[in-house]
Amino acid sequence: MCLTKCGNELVFVVNLSEEKMKGLVSAKIIIQESENLLFMAYKHVRNLLHGQKYRNTIGNGGMKMSTSRYICSEHVPAEWYEKAFSHVVKLSQLLKNVDSIDGRLVDIDDYSTVVNERMEQRMHNFKSLARSFLGSPLMQKAVKKNMATLASGKCTLPDCFGKPNEREPMTVNSLPVVCNFLNISAQQRKEVRFTVCPQVTQHRIWMGALEETLNRLKSEMKTLDHHYNSLSKGRMMGQQIVQSCLNFLADKAVISCDPDSTSWMRPKPARVPESPSRKWEEVLEMFNHLLKCLRANEEGLHLYVSKLEAMKEGLSQIKDVLVDGKIGYKEARHQQSLVQKKLRKTLGHSSRCLFTLLVYYLYGSIGDIEVDVCGGLYGSDGGDRICLYMGRILTSDAEKMVQSGVKQLDRALGLFKFIWETAKMKGVLELQGHLWCVEAEERLIMYRGNVFFVHKISI
Repeated sequence: MCLTKCGNELVFVVNLSEEKMKGLVSAKIIIQESENLLFMAYKHVRNLLHGQKYRNTIGNGGMKMSTSRYICSEHVPAEWYEKAFSHVVKLSQLLKNVDSIDGRLVDIDDYSTVVNERMEQRMHNFKSLARSFLGSPLMQKAVKKNMATLASGKCTLPDCFGKPNEREPMTVNSLPVVCNFLNISAQQRKEVRFTVCPQVTQHRIWMGALEETLNRLKSEMKTLDHHYNSLSKGRMMGQQIVQSCLNFLADKAVISCDPDSTSWMRPKPARVPESPSRKWEEVLEMFNHLLKCLRANEEGLHLYVSKLEAMKEGLSQIKDVLVDGKIGYKEARHQQSLVQKKLRKTLGHSSRCLFTLLVYYLYGSIGDIEVDVCGGLYGSDGGDRICLYMGRILTSDAEKMVQSGVKQLDRALGLFKFIWETAKMKGVLELQGHLWCVEAEERLIMYRGNVFFVHKISI
């Protein structure tokens, strides 16, 4: 075990035997803290290597572990919290009014995207560091006391966030993630897919999700142009393809009247020169070109690459279906039903496209759902009421920040409850949210019938 310096970081490298690391040759542990913190971490990890489980490998048999990894251990000395707290406070001040929503940094004041790699790293460090405090004995006692004082019979008081796996972050990007968390059986998963598919593959949901994906990408590209104060060749080409896709969908959109109205109430399509009918295959080709362009010039657009790939899955299933708003009402309705029929038949339970459509169906957005503190279920052993609790870490106690945190957390909880009820699970699922921030005013918030606790991060 040796200590060295790499740039502005103090690094120590641990050489481990095959028996200790099951084939790992070495581990690099990077501690971005003061020399005192480093010394404490150095001694503690040295002890852990002689009998404690070591994990979280990255790359070719190596391991990188920041302080956030080190402090995930259940055996953290009390002095560490005292010294690390000042870093949490400093980061919360640097990140004031900024939050991470759907995988991107957002200014809470106007919900604009913040493009700043240094701030992204600070946000990651802040949430990782703050998350570790939730496992300290003092914080555990403070949370229980806060809940008991504020709840006064309004909700279940679970013994929550006591286990390390309950304090881990979670990205919800597919139905299996939800079903695994809720312990939904294979048979019940079939029931979920059978029930969800007809709802989320409706033509208006499909079109809405496509347009939302493209419009969000278009907006994000403009933000990047403004940030870099230039327009690269790759982004320029990408913007042209996005606009072409949107124009195609607008030009070929099938009659926008109420789908429940009878055919005789609908206006006849305008007479235009006849042209060959077009298919969804054209949109699929544009998506392929767009993905190729973005992969070569991603520059912070990886989230949208993921969503384009998800929607491409659906496009590949309907590529032979006509998409034309000028083919007459009956034929247009037939083509719409073909879209729904093909998507319903081919999108499986683990399909990212199906999940994207579901999120759009429920919330009108297409982003994956991020949960800072995954939480768990309480009271699942034969009880009639089961409590699902999750948490979010905020950079400030400002009212706008707390409101945004509550809404994001409510969206995650609501999705899990929707799947729980769709799977016809036993017991009534009670939803409970927890929010933490430095020097917060501890309080209880009721939102859409659910309870949200605001806790203070302290030592």
